[in-house]
Amino acid sequence: MKKTVSFSKRSKNIFFHILTNCNLKCRHCYINKEQHGSQTLPLEIVCRWLDAFTEGDADANLVLLGGEPTLHPDLADIVKAAKDKGYSSVTIDTNGYLFNDIIHKVTPREVDYFSFSLDGPTADENDRIRGRGSFATCVAGIEAARKKGFNTSLIYTVSSGNLKGLEGMVPLVKKLSIDRFFIQVIGLRGKSAGSKAGDGEHDIQQVTDQEWMHIIPHVAEQIADDGIAVTYPKVYLGPEESFACAGKVADNCFIFPNGRVYRCPLCEDFPVHGLVFEDNVLKKMPPINENDLFQLNIPEGCVMNKIIQPDNIVYDRDGRPKFKIACCLLKEEVYRLS
Repeated sequence: MKKTVSFSKRSKNIFFHILTNCNLKCRHCYINKEQHGSQTLPLEIVCRWLDAFTEGDADANLVLLGGEPTLHPDLADIVKAAKDKGYSSVTIDTNGYLFNDIIHKVTPREVDYFSFSLDGPTADENDRIRGRGSFATCVAGIEAARKKGFNTSLIYTVSSGNLKGLEGMVPLVKKLSIDRFFIQVIGLRGKSAGSKAGDGEHDIQQVTDQEWMHIIPHVAEQIADDGIAVTYPKVYLGPEESFACAGKVADNCFIFPNGRVYRCPLCEDFPVHGLVFEDNVLKKMPPINENDLFQLNIPEGCVMNKIIQPDNIVYDRDGRPKFKIACCLLKEEVYRLS
């Protein structure tokens, strides 16, 4: 199986948002143009910023995102530049519309994975979240990519709006011949930050601790039984499990068109980024930023979760957290040879 992102200790992953525009308006979209910028980065700038993360001897995995990255007219050239610069793997995250004829402009030797997003096993379930027609288009995009010989992965963002549909993904993932399946927990950022409004528009919320712990590992095991690699965040740590922060034990960077570079995705709605591109030079931000917060040790585990989305922490009668919250970037992986 070809390499893609690695959500583990000592891994190095670069998540590069080369633009923030998109053709869809998904109800849980995390893009916040006030914090991330609204420009489409020119090819020259993208290439110069890519250079900043290939120094040293660490293998870096690159994920190209948006918005919808296939809207970028120079995406094929960006892919080729990344390979020339020595990135260990290149993944394109897409909603499946595959604009600009991208699968005919790059090859499976240049793109290690096309990673598609679906949030329901049927058109009714998915399109309620991602927009009318998006299910059929994404499935067609997966089939077209497979026909061209590309490896494909699928991302399913779990929320209260689609938890019941997750088990329905088991036969669909197998039918589509997906190589890797990523289960994500919805983060309260971007549009989802308004999920408590209760106005119908923002009724997609995080699932409970019991729902997550009883359903997600079970579905992951079912899909893995078909020989498909499954990755998912553990979210809740048991009393004997120790907390680790990817900001301290791994090297993940989330780049946005306005030059901000975050180490933790939970921070992306706020100007607490640890790094920034100024005049195309990557510089450290002064305190206080996310890197300072990573140093805090609290009983709840992830300090950023405690600050930004504390409602998924459950306390006992004595005020102690029943579970530590795991780092969202250090995940479980299940894989079996079929």
